[in-house]
Amino acid sequence: MRATRISAGLGAVPARVDVLVVGLGVTGAGVALDAVSRGLSVLAVDAHDLAFGTSRWSSKLVHGGLRYLANGQVRVAHESAVERGVLMEVTAPHLTHALPMLLPLGESTARHQAALLRAGIAAGDLLRVAARTSAETLPRPRRVTATESRHLAPVLGQGVRGGILSWDGQLEDDARLVTTIARTAAGLGAEIRTRARVLEVDGHGAVLRDELTGAVVGVAVRTVVNAAGVWAGSLVDHIELRPSRGTHLVLHADALPGLRVALTLPVPGQRSRFVIVLPQPDGQCYVGLTDEPVDGDPPDVPEPSPAEIDFLLDTTSAALSRPLDRADVVGAFAGLRPLLYAGGSTSDLSRRHAVLTSRTGVVTVVGGKLTTYRRMAQDAVDAAVRAGGLDAAPCRTARLPLAGATSRAELARLAGAGPSRRLVRRYGADAGLVLATAREVSGLADDELLAPLAGGVPVTTAELVFGATHEGAHDVADLLDRRTRVGLVAADRAAAEPAARRALALAQATVR
Repeated sequence: MRATRISAGLGAVPARVDVLVVGLGVTGAGVALDAVSRGLSVLAVDAHDLAFGTSRWSSKLVHGGLRYLANGQVRVAHESAVERGVLMEVTAPHLTHALPMLLPLGESTARHQAALLRAGIAAGDLLRVAARTSAETLPRPRRVTATESRHLAPVLGQGVRGGILSWDGQLEDDARLVTTIARTAAGLGAEIRTRARVLEVDGHGAVLRDELTGAVVGVAVRTVVNAAGVWAGSLVDHIELRPSRGTHLVLHADALPGLRVALTLPVPGQRSRFVIVLPQPDGQCYVGLTDEPVDGDPPDVPEPSPAEIDFLLDTTSAALSRPLDRADVVGAFAGLRPLLYAGGSTSDLSRRHAVLTSRTGVVTVVGGKLTTYRRMAQDAVDAAVRAGGLDAAPCRTARLPLAGATSRAELARLAGAGPSRRLVRRYGADAGLVLATAREVSGLADDELLAPLAGGVPVTTAELVFGATHEGAHDVADLLDRRTRVGLVAADRAAAEPAARRALALAQATVR
């Protein structure tokens, strides 16, 4: 069985590396991949786990920046559209797919409002064209009639008189993207360590603590990249963040029967704010997103407020034939955006990322969006190379497929020929590796490894075993809350815990 360079605790970490990366969300994992692919030695650490922070609490979209265009942030919108194309067509076609999104137009929608919405959607398609993303990957938008709108979304109220159907990118899962980036970096030689907390850091070294053993280790480095997200300001001085909380609700699909598309619902009285209803691959729907300022120290795991839950339910219900209520909500999650403070409300702060170098030589990257993680990482490593005087090759991550990536035609062939469409959907060309690893470690037959863990929980034992053997999962929470997303629904999590414990035991027995 292939060894992994992703593990919990410090273990035998190198005493000296070119680049130390602090934080293993999507940006930190992206920095680790960018740096190691340029020929640099890399140690990337996180005090908790892969995708522990904001990166697992997104809308699971790779989007083209239409909202930023509406707010006049043209550069951010273009960058987002370009990076969406890179993800969908080059680096991660196995983890992304085109998502149809319906913007319904009701009897209360004034003609000038409808014209503005159509113009906005058309501008979004111009972003796609400018980013050179093909219409085969993301079809062009079009108008739909009231009849077609109700066919795509039977849950809509009777006041619908038509709509606009557009397309954007959707992730299989945000935490799966982070894990895949980290595994790709590890495959190129990066050392990825979770449960490793930074106690002290400057541009030349760091003191780390193994959160499992308490051991303290010093590491000499040539440069440091601080990608700790909303916690970035705790590592270096003079970085003032203004986090905002974005909340999503989790519904079972039967709360919105027959829904074939995502819904984009304007927030009354707001020019460029929408609530989005997002069907998920595993039979759930997410409803989001809020934008609430957060004061004080950021919590490890943010909690949605009752007011945010009510806002999302009320805004969504206004467009539906049957209102949603609290009984329809089977889970909820919230994430904190690491926005640079520049005055004004958090909804007005730019989503453009920033790369800052401290007086002690630490390079910090903050802001940005999940979609633009690769560009953020590129800019951060460029700055780190300058700060450390490193000899590094040019960035090549825009052309570097992530682990398991292959063409959509090949993915379709694998899904049709292999034993598990689900594994192909989540691991791409590595689906066979996932199953073979689980078979070797467990001794179980394929039908047992690929069976759903429980009723309504489609995750399989094969995924759990692979998470423990190749993706650095250390405990049940790593497996259920991040390598898979079972933990978003408390009842599902409880049903899956015994299987997660068995998978961990099997992997640990193999290591011994």
